[in-house]
Amino acid sequence: MNIVVEFFVVTFKVLWAFVLAAARWLVRPKEKSVAGQVCLITGAGSGLGRLFALEFARRRALLVLWDINTQSNEETAGMVRHIYRDLEAADAAALQAGNGEEEILPHCNLQVFTYTCDVGKRENVYLTAERVRKEVGEVSVLVNNAGVVSGHHLLECPDELIERTMMVNCHAHFWTTKAFLPTMLEINHGHIVTVASSLGLFSTAGFEKESDLMPALKPPDYCASKFGVVGFHESLSHELKAAEKDGIKTTLVCPYLVDTGMFRGCRIRKEIEPFLPPLKPDYCVKQAMKAILTDQPMICTPRLMYIVTFMKSILPFEAVVCMYRFLGADKCMYPFIAQRKQATNNNEAKNGI
Repeated sequence: MNIVVEFFVVTFKVLWAFVLAAARWLVRPKEKSVAGQVCLITGAGSGLGRLFALEFARRRALLVLWDINTQSNEETAGMVRHIYRDLEAADAAALQAGNGEEEILPHCNLQVFTYTCDVGKRENVYLTAERVRKEVGEVSVLVNNAGVVSGHHLLECPDELIERTMMVNCHAHFWTTKAFLPTMLEINHGHIVTVASSLGLFSTAGFEKESDLMPALKPPDYCASKFGVVGFHESLSHELKAAEKDGIKTTLVCPYLVDTGMFRGCRIRKEIEPFLPPLKPDYCVKQAMKAILTDQPMICTPRLMYIVTFMKSILPFEAVVCMYRFLGADKCMYPFIAQRKQATNNNEAKNGI
């Protein structure tokens, strides 16, 4: 094809993509069904992972829950089983009333499986994945949600914690995807969800002098891990497109600070905070579910994050710094770090260290 013709074809496709994107805002696409499909969620024992599990359970997915905390994971499974029982009761009532026009998924197919897995350890991921394939079946929806935060300034953070953050928040996505993607490629069907963060699109890194000699560098490990996983997700999405595997969908979830307790104490400028408060976990997950079930490639919550990301891409660096300082974003992690440090000191005092 002549390069001039190809240029106009590409231009048309780009413009058409804008039209389709605008149409999605005006007319919400129909949500797809995940009933009966195997959905695996990492970090399902608490926070967003638990809420994702409950939302997928309400949509009749067969759930596989991974978490490093066995007790918390079982608690989530108990909540899921309660939802399944409610669905069974509703189905029975509908059949008895003679309203069972649509095929109802038998309750015996609605099961939840729990596995204790440290996703930061590659061997543990591969072994647990093999168990899932043997005991449950092939995974159709993979929700990479597990995450940790060290809560230390850079120069005070032990190397082991930095490595742990990178392993759980970033490297684990490689291991789980490598474990379950091959079958998705064979059948050209599946969905990979990456739960990242707005801090994977723009960083809060900066410094403020705590003394005349030592700058207090903010913890870059969390932001770096989220930047890494955003890059991994985008690269994976392009690979799937290049391989023409259109049956495998990907969704990148980038929420603003979520009020799960993970970043308790993290605050922006107090005058701005009423207009940009931490997100409620339920709201965050419901918005993410809408994106997942309509095959939306990416969702930032709230939508203001799209504007911030765009401005960061076009503004000079010094202008970005001024914007961060005005919002208080350059120091938002300081109260959180102070709380983590105080908690650590209190634990050491209790243990007589």
